[in-house]
Formats: sequence, structure tokens, C-alpha cells
Amino acid sequence: MCGITGWIDFNGDLADQGKIIEEMTQTLHKRGPDATGTYMTTEALLGHRRLTVVDPEGGAQPMIRTQGDNRYIIVYNGELYNTEEIRDKLLQRGYQFESYSDTEVLLTAFIEWGPDCVKELNGIFAFGVVDEGKKRLFLARDPLGVKPLFYTNPDKGIAFSSELKALLAHPLVKPRIGPEGILELIGLGPGRSPGKAVFDKIHEVPPGHWLLFTREQQLIREYWQLESRPHEDSLDQTTDKVRELLVDSIERQLVSDVPLCTFLSGGLDSSAISAVAARAFEKQNRGPLHTFSIDYLHNERYFRASEFQPNSDKIWIDRMVSYIGSTHHHVILETDPLIAALKDAVHANDLPGMADVDSSLYLFCKAVKEQATVALSGECADEIFGGYPWFRRREDIQANTFPWSRAIKERISFLRDDFKGLPLEEYVQERYHETLREVPRLMGESPEAHRMREITYLNLRWFMITLLNRKDRMSMAHGLEVRVPFADHRIMSYAWNIPMEMKYLGGREKGLLRNALKGILHEDVLERKKSPYPKTHHPDYLKGVRRELKILLGDKQAPLWQIISKHRVWELVNSQGEFLSKPWFGQLMTEPQLMAYLLQLNYWMITYQVELI
Repeated sequence: MCGITGWIDFNGDLADQGKIIEEMTQTLHKRGPDATGTYMTTEALLGHRRLTVVDPEGGAQPMIRTQGDNRYIIVYNGELYNTEEIRDKLLQRGYQFESYSDTEVLLTAFIEWGPDCVKELNGIFAFGVVDEGKKRLFLARDPLGVKPLFYTNPDKGIAFSSELKALLAHPLVKPRIGPEGILELIGLGPGRSPGKAVFDKIHEVPPGHWLLFTREQQLIREYWQLESRPHEDSLDQTTDKVRELLVDSIERQLVSDVPLCTFLSGGLDSSAISAVAARAFEKQNRGPLHTFSIDYLHNERYFRASEFQPNSDKIWIDRMVSYIGSTHHHVILETDPLIAALKDAVHANDLPGMADVDSSLYLFCKAVKEQATVALSGECADEIFGGYPWFRRREDIQANTFPWSRAIKERISFLRDDFKGLPLEEYVQERYHETLREVPRLMGESPEAHRMREITYLNLRWFMITLLNRKDRMSMAHGLEVRVPFADHRIMSYAWNIPMEMKYLGGREKGLLRNALKGILHEDVLERKKSPYPKTHHPDYLKGVRRELKILLGDKQAPLWQIISKHRVWELVNSQGEFLSKPWFGQLMTEPQLMAYLLQLNYWMITYQVELI
């Protein structure tokens, strides 16, 4: 994985602007700590920071290749998992290769197929190719949005980057937010609308889209989408197909020239990945697989089972480690560093995020990076196979809004009086119904079945992307590449049409996936009830964020008060017991995380010098 950025102006006005691309590229040094490179002409400025994973000698970027009289230049962030298949096709068409890197294969694929090259790719990616002969820039992002890609149109041409901080380093791009940005932060945060980046005039290439920029026009097109069709496979056939696709995805993602590990919580998803990886390591004589887990100091003392978190992880982790024979590393986080890292998480994300859910992952990835450069993680299984409570709770299924973000009235109540007139509820509703209008219909499907299709689509387009964004920013802040085998578009396409009653085989969340993993996982792990990403239950965390927010209440000049009601925050800080009737976001963001989110919002406004317009 890497960091990419660029500024393109085909009117040839970029002479003597090299310092700008160097500064933009430098902001991405944590994403790519191993090497840096730039490409500069009067029409194109490109920058790249490299995290070396495959082909240390042959994968340097920006990479330049010529075909006839034309020259092509690529900057690329990601990994292709079908590199050799594509290489074989291109060899048959007469191309030759100078390296074994996937970068060269990707660039050659664009030279051969142009924008249609994305149809050949299996992987996670965001890349830009400058086609000097045709005077065009091609940008593309992977189907599920694992890798980020932002862009904006300054006075001259187009600028793009892996992260917002690189665009904000451009002198023509200002850290401004308007009413829509406030609605995103307070109405939807820490989620974001597809294509939105909160900052004024900055956008994100949505998952499964490409963008083509020329002198004459700027086009953005969707190249991959889900298709609804009848599911005709039997239960046995479906089980076999899911197992086949998942095992293939995991095994493809084990390619690395640097140390590779897995995240292991003892849950179904991470256990499946770790078990398949450990078996492959044994076959390939790669030594024992290293696995990593996260927990909090004294958490076992304060943990209380709930509907959202029915049990803690440690006993299950120990069972899996014994079962697969991995070398395991327990990363234990303390409360004070967890609070301090709330600020680090803002720097990594360029926006306020999921509070300690972010900062804990930030610290965890920092610890993992000390021993590995690549990790495999279990995100996306819950969205694809129906793991969350809102796939089965009637009140969530029937809710006329995003089921993981139902505290709409509470969100409105936190706006400062000046902004109470903003159409927050209407804005959220429009984003919700806009998404529902995208859901591919299946003729003859019952209203109940279609509603479950809608719930799944909402999760894929919104909740899953929020978690993928979090994983990318917190890991890449330490130069750690995290791969997500469940985020394979082949798995997504197949599972999309599996009826929900089959996914809930035996009346269990992810029942079908459990069935597919028989023989791969031990029976007791197969039967473990879903438990989400662990959060701290230590009372000192609540005390700490409450203390910080009380200090903030004493600061009349804090920029937070430009948006947020000071009185409402005072009520939150002084509340005893349940302040929110439902989580602010997802399953884990309750009062302590809301306090932390507000602290992050204030810190973000200060650090990024955010201007309201």
C-alpha cells in the first residue's frame, strides 16, 4: 500500500509548481515510509509515497511506460490479487515486463484496455494514470471502496490524493465547511455520504467508480454494481460456493515479500481468516502464522455482558491459538494513552471519527507494525452475511432511517441555536431514500425480501465503508497494510442474491457462513455468538473524557461552540446514567464515545483551521 497524489492541468500551466507536489506528497509519508517519488511536467505533477510489500526493486513509482510514441505514468495505492492472470493475458497480447510488480501489470492493463481495465481487476486499489498522448487523466477506485481516493478542482485542472491532508496542502484548496458539511458531521457523522468529503468543494471517488479528466470535460462513471437475480443454488451448493470463494480470497491475499500476520479476536470472521492462513503457511513452510489481538487493561474486571457485547474475547482467542498453532501477541491498551490518541486518530483520519474505536485501532496498529507490515482482517462479513442486530430486530428493520444511526432527535438537539434551522432530519432522510432508490430490484420478490435487500444495501454502501475508512486510516498512519478478504467483489456479488433466510440458517446470525466454515473452524468457535470490536469498559475512560469536556466548557473561544450547543454539552457532561436513548452510531458509540467525538470535533477545527462558510 502507498500514498498517491497529483495535480493535472492540460493547459500546461504547471511550470515552476514542483514545490507544491513535493509538499502534498510529503503529507503522505506515513502511508509510504519506504520511498518517495515525483513526476513533473508543465501538464502533470504526480507524487508517490511507497510502502514496499512486493518487488522492492521493480515497483518504484511514479512508473513510466511507453507504447509507440505515447507515454503513460501511473501512481497506484493497493494490491492486485489476480496479478498473474492479468499478466498472462497481456503476455499473450505481446507485452513484455521489466518487473514482477502488480504496478507494472496494472499500468500495462490500462495501456491495453483503457478505462475497461478495471473490469479485469481483483483487488483493492486507487490509482491515477496520465495518458500524455490523449491528454487525459484516469482515476479509479476498487469496487467496495477499501482504498480511498479524494479529488478537487482548484482554479487550474484537477488535484487528487489518497488522503484529505494532501489536498489541503495545496495552496488553492481551503479547509472550509458549509451547511452541508455541518449536516454531514452532526447528522451522519462519523459516517459520510458516498462521494462527500465534508470539506467544501472536495469530493471522493465513490467505490466502484472511475473518473476521466480531459481538457474538455470531467466524467465520473460507475463500472461495477450489484445485480439482483434469483438464487437458484441449493443449500449445499451455496455452502460450497461460499467456502470456495472465501478460501480463495484469503489464500490470494497471503502474497507478500514482507512479514504478514492476521488480526484474531476469536470471533467467526477473524478466526476463519487465521485458520485458512495458518494452514497455507504450514503447506508453504513459511513458519508459524503470527496473530494479534487487542484488549484493555483491567477490562475483564469491568466487562458486563449486553445484547451488543455478549462475551469477551480472550477465552476464544486462546482456543483459536491452540487450534491453529499460531504465535500470538496480546496488545493491551491503557486508558490514558487511549484518550491521548483521540488526537492522533484525527490526524490520521483528517476528520473526527469513531472516538476510542478509532484511537484504540490506531494504537493497536502501531504495536502490530513493530513486527509485521501486512495484516489480514475480518471486516465486511457482518454486512455481507447479516451479522448485525439490525438485520433481525423488527424495530430496526422497520425504521425509516439508517438502522445504526437512529438518534436523530438527539443529534438535532446538539446543534447551536443558530443552526437549529438547518434541515438535519430532512438531509438524513434524503440520503437514506436516495440510497434506497439505488437498490437493484428483482421482479416478483416479496416486499419482505426486498426490505432485507434494502437493509443489506444500506450496510454495504454506508456502514461498511465507514469501517473500511477507519481501518485504512488507522493502519496506514503506521505504514501497516491491512487486507480484508471478505471485501472481495466476487463474494459480494454471489452473497447479494442469497435469501436472508438462508443466510440465517438455523435461526443464527451468519448461519450460512458458519455452515460454510465447518471443517475449517472448531465447533465451539463456530457456535460463538457474535461480539463486536472490543471497547474499553474501564470507568476511568468515561472520567477522562468527561474531565476533558469540562475543561472545554470553560473555554469560551473553543471553535466547537460555533456549531454545538454549549448548554447541551453541559447536560451531557453532568448526566448520570443513560443520557442517550440509543447509541449515537453503530453498536459502540454511547455517552463516553459521544463525549470523545465532540472533543475530536473541536480538536479537528483547531488543528485544520476549519473555516465556516
